[in-house]
Formats: sequence, structure tokens, C-alpha cells
Amino acid sequence: MKKVAIIGAGLTGLTTGLYLKKAGIPFVIFEKNSYTGGVIRSEKKKGFIIEKGPNTGVVASLELAQLLEELSDIAKPVFADERAKKRLILKHGKWHALPTGITSAVSTPLFTAKDKLKVAGEFFRKKGNYETESLAQTVKRRLGKSFLDYAIDPFVSGVYAGDPNYLITKYAFPKLYNLEDKYGSFIKGSIKINKERSPEYKEKVNKKIFSFENGLQELTDALTLKVGSENIRLNQNKLGIQYLSPSRFSVNGEEFTHIVSTVNTQAIDKLFPFINAREIGTLVRLLYAPVIELSLGFNHWEGINLDAFGGLIPTKENRNILGVLFMSSQFPNRAPKEGAFFSVFTGGIKKHNLIKLPDDELLKFVAEDFRELMQIPAFTANLIEIHRHPQAIAQYGIDSKERLQEIAQVEKKFPGLLIKGNPKDGIGIADRVTQAVKTAKKLIEK
Repeated sequence: MKKVAIIGAGLTGLTTGLYLKKAGIPFVIFEKNSYTGGVIRSEKKKGFIIEKGPNTGVVASLELAQLLEELSDIAKPVFADERAKKRLILKHGKWHALPTGITSAVSTPLFTAKDKLKVAGEFFRKKGNYETESLAQTVKRRLGKSFLDYAIDPFVSGVYAGDPNYLITKYAFPKLYNLEDKYGSFIKGSIKINKERSPEYKEKVNKKIFSFENGLQELTDALTLKVGSENIRLNQNKLGIQYLSPSRFSVNGEEFTHIVSTVNTQAIDKLFPFINAREIGTLVRLLYAPVIELSLGFNHWEGINLDAFGGLIPTKENRNILGVLFMSSQFPNRAPKEGAFFSVFTGGIKKHNLIKLPDDELLKFVAEDFRELMQIPAFTANLIEIHRHPQAIAQYGIDSKERLQEIAQVEKKFPGLLIKGNPKDGIGIADRVTQAVKTAKKLIEK
């Protein structure tokens, strides 16, 4: 009889457990911390709702849309205000809205006239065949350098805390890669894929930004309730995992037919001593971006009009911060009535040394940028919290192909072991949920 051990009670592990439970398959989730949810943590303080990890989700997959429906009897998502559709990009010290249609695309000062014509001709451009091409190379080739500098680069900084010159399109942005690989063009592919999608997909995958009334932690708290505390073991700092034979494992002396790992690569070496040094060396060769998140709350806001999702800052602007999310503009009750609440990000791959700065030095240069960009007379935040994530976001670089091949070989060598989590399949909330649902289906079908 199947019995599954899931390592990690983050979003991936909890979602996998939920669908195994619905199928009647016994499982145990082992979590090293005293709480579930992984990096998703929310807290209410001084009238502000603080996110200590991810701030929002996007309904970008059918699996995520279905999960939100599944949990709606416990936790109902709150969708971002219409203003969140507006995204700001900094150029020459001024904020400009990212184009959302043909008219704004023609008039925007973000891109050069040459690149605007290049984007217009992307439909007819010859297909490339560059499996190891970086995102920067892909974008320059098909859309132009100004599009890379003032659209893709700030987006990558804001989402990946990464560098488009390091990230490989095929692995970091597989949907984008497949548009060209399968259809020959981003525009042509987008049109054809939209026609091929099911009515359910078109209805439910609305790309809306969401959170919950008291923060994103409501998502993992609801999952925890659905999974059941009897299936979760917390404070599991030391796990003795042994491979006994195909589909036979021992975890602290208890037998399981399958093990699903949802942890970062750094934990794999200590968790699975039966994987040899060469295999481990390949598996752990994954770069993680360090990220520092500052939660800033103002009881009375005197700065710029906050009619947007937030602002992203291109590398060319040479600023200390990567971006600012206007959280109190997106969701209700995030700040006092006349106030405002922000999540400010710094560090990342390009400024990785900032993670080592003491709080006072870090706050000094962040405050300087924030005051100028948000046009406030003085930096007088009523709430300041600093959250450091030394290994925050996986970076899918040129080593991705070798790592994925090694994962497949290790899973073949040790039947019943499934290596999931952020070493593969994407870093977003929708990516994690999609991977978890597919993992559960695979276990159910076996």
C-alpha cells in the first residue's frame, strides 16, 4: 500500500498533501520549523499588514485557480484594485507607466522608435534556435535593447531578483521560449495558444493579482487546516532517511513507498545520504539570489499618487533599490485610512553584497532612494521592518539542463524518490501549485 513522505510544509508540500488526502493516499509531511507555510508569513502590526516573504500571487495557472476554489470555504482570496494593472518603470529619474495597449506603446518614452518598429515586426521575424540563449540575448534579438533595458530587466529584477544575462530563457521563462520554438514568434504563439485554450482555462486563469484579507499566509493556513495536523510533523530538524529498495524508504524508522522532496538544493545533501557525491554536486549547483525586503508603513502619506501596482527600477538607473510595491493601493486595510504601506526590495544577484550590511547602513541608503523617488519631504516611516532572505530565489542559469538531467537520473536510480520544489519548474506561487498538483496526480496514478 502506498504511503508518502513529503519533506517540507511550504506551499508545494502542503498542496501535494491536500490532493493525496483527497485521493485517500496516506502521507506524512515533515517540516523542520515549528510552523507551516515556509517563506509565506504575514503579520498585523501597528495597523499595517506585513508580508515577510512573497507579497502577492497571480492566478496564472488552472491548478492555482482550482486550488483557490477548493479553499474558498475557509479562506477567500482578495483581488487587487484595478489600479494594480498600472505598472511603473523608472527612466531618467521619473516614473512612466508600462504600456498596456497599442496607443500607449506608441507614445511611451520607455522604448526607442527603432525598437517600437522592431516589436511591431516581431510577428514576421525569423525563428531562432538557441537552446542556451540568455533572456537578454533573446529579448535583444526579437524586441530590441531598449525593451530589454526598460521592460524585461526591471521585471526580472522585481520577480527573480536576477540578471537577464544570467537566466536562460528555456529554463527561466519556458512559456516565452516555447512561443518562439513552437510557433516561431511571441506574438503569433500568443494568438494561437489563446485559441487552443479550453473554455475553463479562459474563464478561470484571469491573471488577476490576489492576496487574502489578513495577508498571503491565509493561503497556507487554509491548506494546513485542510491537510490536517495529524498528517504534519513539525520541528523535524533531523531526519534519518534511508533507501531500502525500490519504493521502500525509511524516515526515522517509519517505512514509506515514496518520498517527495520540496526543499532547496542545499538541504538535499544532508537529507539523502544515499545519493553519491557526484550526483549531489550537480543537484546543488543552483544559484540563489539574496533578497532584502523592507516593510515601510506611513500613518499619513504625503508623497506621489499611489495609483499603481508599484514601481520597478532598471539596472541602468543605478539605484540602490530594485522596486517598490504599493501594497495599500492594491488591497484594503493594509494601512491606516490616510496612510500608505510599501514593500521595498533590494539586494538580488546584481547587488548580492548588500545582504551583509548592518540594518542602519542598509536603511540609510534605501531611505535616500525612497524619499527621492516617492517625493516625500522627509523619510518619516512609522513602521520599519527588515526581512533578510540569503537564499531567496532560484536562478535558472546555464547549468539548468545538467541539473534537470541529474534529477531525472537520481529519480530513476532510486524509484519512489521525487525531487520537486524550486530546483525545477519555476519560482512563482502558480508554478509551485502546478508542480504540486502534477506530483500528486503522478503518485495517485502509479
